Amino acid sequence: MAKEYSRTQRIGDQMQRELAQLIRREVKDPRVGLVTITAVDVSRDVGHAKIFITVMGQDNAEDISQSIKVLNSAAGFLRMQLAREMKLRSVPQLHFHYDESVSRGAHLSALIERAVAEDSQHEPSPKQDGSEE
Repeated sequence: MAKEYSRTQRIGDQMQRELAQLIRREVKDPRVGLVTITAVDVSRDVGHAKIFITVMGQDNAEDISQSIKVLNSAAGFLRMQLAREMKLRSVPQLHFHYDESVSRGAHLSALIERAVAEDSQHEPSPKQDGSEE
């Protein structure tokens, strides 16, 4: 019987919880905004982990890339702190990436709302009730 929840998924979930706390408590760099960790993807050999983040209040690409750069430079420190918190034989190397799905979802939602608003402004044609005479 196959496992429904693999070991790498469990490690990723625990890393997500621990990293959220560590970034909030330990990373004091003012260039890092309010970071939300949306997902952690751990490789099968537990050697590498991709951490997907969003940054609240920073919409321009330069601020976001600066936050990613700061987090990637602090990856060694965060990895050391993770090793203290988690009971793993080896802690994966951390690679931070920006998660565009949240901003893309907000953009698509705005487009849908705009299309619905434009649709409601148009007058319905006289034969909309479906009956033909």
